[in-house]
Amino acid sequence: PELKVRLHELISKEQVFDLSVVKPSDFVRYGLGCLERLADQGDNCAKDIRANLRIMVAGGDGTVGWVLGCLQELNKSKREPVPPTGIIPLGTGNDLARSFGWGGSFPFGWRSAVKRYLNKAVSASVVHLDSWQAVIRMPEGEITELPHALKKAEPADQLEFSKASGSELTEKASCYKGVFYNYLSIGMDAQVAYGFHHLRDEKPYLAQGPVANKLIYAGYSCTQGWFCTPCTASPQLRGLRNILRLYIKRANCSEWEQIQMPSSVRSIVVLNLDNYASGKHPWGDLKPDYLEKVGS
Repeated sequence: PELKVRLHELISKEQVFDLSVVKPSDFVRYGLGCLERLADQGDNCAKDIRANLRIMVAGGDGTVGWVLGCLQELNKSKREPVPPTGIIPLGTGNDLARSFGWGGSFPFGWRSAVKRYLNKAVSASVVHLDSWQAVIRMPEGEITELPHALKKAEPADQLEFSKASGSELTEKASCYKGVFYNYLSIGMDAQVAYGFHHLRDEKPYLAQGPVANKLIYAGYSCTQGWFCTPCTASPQLRGLRNILRLYIKRANCSEWEQIQMPSSVRSIVVLNLDNYASGKHPWGDLKPDYLEKVGS
């Protein structure tokens, strides 16, 4: 609430949206739609605003991904330009914010920091971000609670998935699709994130800030066996290769190639950023002497 009031002071109430009240999809449909209609009617002010509009998202990776996913609809319907998006990092990991120079945490002196974030949003250069579409097929009879990032796949998407995977899709099988911008994970870390998400929904008073959230994450990591395998709550995740098969299709190749996984693998991550799990670098940090050798 205090951040919302501060934003009202710096810009205006009309430009600040509470995502628990106004969904990003509603803003895209009605807010931007209104600007576009006025611009089409000859309103030069509305035309300039629509052309130069920039969006700031105050939240974590999930919130930012939610907004980006809704803005992607502008591309599909050829309603361009798509407004660039900046980030005020309020989440736990903030990997998207880290990767694009918005910082990994919300500063202690936040009142002055908010003004700096808004100034940066005006002057910052635009950098493009890849997006990836994931198509997920669920077993027959499987009932699941869908996150906002996933929706029921259209018949054309289901047919494309069936052709790509080389398997037939039965009528009773459920197929979903979604877009991700940071990473898609299968395994123990996904189990930890899933547990934290449900705990936050059921007991929001426990997740009151980044420090408390990271402590909860650490607890879930132990119970899932990330640090101490014998106490894992899901034994099947200890041997990830026992519950899934991994295939890849290389560029300019028509055949799928199976990847043999070591028994030690506990998680598979499809990574789109240089940051993972609250600023970790999966490949490590290259030493300067290595860069000199490669560059010479």
